[in-house]
Amino acid sequence: MSLTGVINGTVILPDRLISGGMVLWESGRLSYAGPERRVRRGLQLEDAAGGYIAPGYVDLHVHGGAGADFMDSTADAVMRGCAAHLRHGTTTIFPTTTTAGSDLLLEMIDACRAAADLQKRNDGLSTIGGVHLYGPYFAAEKSGCHDRAACRAPESVEFERYFQSGLVRVATCAAELPGAVEFYRAARRRRCLVTCGHSNASWTEMRQAFRAGMRHVDHFWCAMSSVPSIRQRLGTPMQGSMAEFVLMEREMSTEVIADGCHLAPELLEFAYRMKGPDRLCLVTDCNRALDMPPGDYIFGHQQMGTPFSSDGKVGRASGGGLASAIVGMDHMVRQMHANTTAGLPAVVRMASLTPAERAGVQRKTGSLEAGKQADVLVMNRRLQIRRVFVGGQLMHQSAD
Repeated sequence: MSLTGVINGTVILPDRLISGGMVLWESGRLSYAGPERRVRRGLQLEDAAGGYIAPGYVDLHVHGGAGADFMDSTADAVMRGCAAHLRHGTTTIFPTTTTAGSDLLLEMIDACRAAADLQKRNDGLSTIGGVHLYGPYFAAEKSGCHDRAACRAPESVEFERYFQSGLVRVATCAAELPGAVEFYRAARRRRCLVTCGHSNASWTEMRQAFRAGMRHVDHFWCAMSSVPSIRQRLGTPMQGSMAEFVLMEREMSTEVIADGCHLAPELLEFAYRMKGPDRLCLVTDCNRALDMPPGDYIFGHQQMGTPFSSDGKVGRASGGGLASAIVGMDHMVRQMHANTTAGLPAVVRMASLTPAERAGVQRKTGSLEAGKQADVLVMNRRLQIRRVFVGGQLMHQSAD
């Protein structure tokens, strides 16, 4: 088998940069990442032109792109969303549900399976790492842009149907809901990343969830409890919230939407300093407006979702609140690097290895380590995507 790779770039490893580096792979598996060395003649090697060579990004929380929402629940919609995020550097994606009825959620899971099968038939591999079961187990008062009427407490007769698909790899539930502990335990048995999100949970409820296997909180500071919200709900004495629990408990991880619209730079810096690059993930939480013109769109299923508008920078719900992001992971990486003290290895780790570790796919992808799948990005010095390789295959090439 011929050896291929990328030369003449700065290699981004989880803990350091290697100038004048190269990355090689054989039969779709990485074989070397380090300083340039002599290789046998006749190899087809990509020239990074002095740019960066990085691992493919891993997105745990993403709803769609290019006009498609994963909840449209067709293989075509899933394929379009995956292809859009691939152009922005995401080589492992976890299509994420919204609040909806059980039949539609099952259709979405089936559509993701069909899309993964199509990808494998066409390319020999799939970019879908699994499904993120995100709705419907949310606190109604923290539903955000999701359909509030579809929020409900988890019941095993329902959620076991989703887990039995074998495709759910990330599972979210508000910790204060009746049945949440049972849900968390079931998700842990399935070896999912067990998360709490869209929740008004107290410290005590978070501790119970932690004991049941919950280890992650979604988009920090967005649609989550705070000390004031817990006081309003439970009275005095004032109690800790999700934020305090995540910051206090070392094993907990979380995620930020670094699009420049959800969180100010000081909050990105605070999250990075408090959790570090091995417990903080970058996510897009991106909707169907990615790579689309400003205008009116639907969050969730095209006929049954909730309306929002895009101004070309972010999604806004009808009341003016945020309605998820409209940019890809490459944008998140650039924003995090420009607006925090995190070095480039740490920023890229938060977009690749850390989410891969949390989702349990780190043996396959997430870093440029020998033996892993050759998911490789070639970027210019402005961190803009120029080439995307998945399993060593060139899947995207920019026009310029």
